[in-house]
Amino acid sequence: MGAALDRPCTLVVCRGCCCGNARKLPGTDHEWQLARLRAAAAESGGRLAVRTSECLGPCGQANIVVVQPSGEGRRRGGRATWIGWALSDDSTDDVLTWATAGGPGVADPPPTLELQFVPTPGEAQARTRARGRRARR
Repeated sequence: MGAALDRPCTLVVCRGCCCGNARKLPGTDHEWQLARLRAAAAESGGRLAVRTSECLGPCGQANIVVVQPSGEGRRRGGRATWIGWALSDDSTDDVLTWATAGGPGVADPPPTLELQFVPTPGEAQARTRARGRRARR
């Protein structure tokens, strides 16, 4: 239990079939983005971690970054937040600003970043099923 409380805010960066793919998303320096995130994690003194995932799912909203709460953030009710269209330096700045301030459960996200929040694949499926049930009524 002690390790979970000490867990840092973690950025999970999708680098699958669409996210991070220069042919599918030209004009975005995907390597630079990942390098910036990793450099911020290295400078954070263990308060921020970065890892990559092969594919997180919502490819139509690439690049996807999931901000997972720290142990403290989770204790305060923070939950993983999915961010879509994380393609620009401004977006990367907003992600880093929020994560270094503590992330979900600890700090409020920048309002501009909230515009990029996307439902998790499970939430999106639940919404689709609910719409289908309403349409059949």
